[in-house]
Amino acid sequence: MDMTTNPESGTNSPVKQGIAAGTSIAAAILLLTLGVISFFQGIAAVANDDLLIVGVEYIYQFDTTAWGWGHIVLGVLLAIAAIGLMTGATWARIAAIGIACLSILANFLWLPYYPLWSVLVIALDVVVIWAVSTWDTKSVSAA
Repeated sequence: MDMTTNPESGTNSPVKQGIAAGTSIAAAILLLTLGVISFFQGIAAVANDDLLIVGVEYIYQFDTTAWGWGHIVLGVLLAIAAIGLMTGATWARIAAIGIACLSILANFLWLPYYPLWSVLVIALDVVVIWAVSTWDTKSVSAA
């Protein structure tokens, strides 16, 4: 018999439920933080191209204003998915993983402009994807 399962009710233990709930809240907060960061990163790019540091010439180059608008839209989508996660919506889990993947791609392409910042955001996106994909909604709803 599994020690984490209550034989009478078939539900997970309170400890496991607490961990699942904590993980989901942490993922939502991280996603909201990434949304705000991406939004302000986009505003900085749109407001003044001179704020951005352009380093080594890469094979791909983009207009920083266009990338700024992309980051603004991405930030808004990340924030919407985070709010959905906070409410426990199933669509938000799927959207959060998809949008976090898009954020990884966008920040990979943003590497020539702000390499350290982009690597930090990519790492946070990976944490969000892990947290959302390992979240067991059954244990949270059974509480």
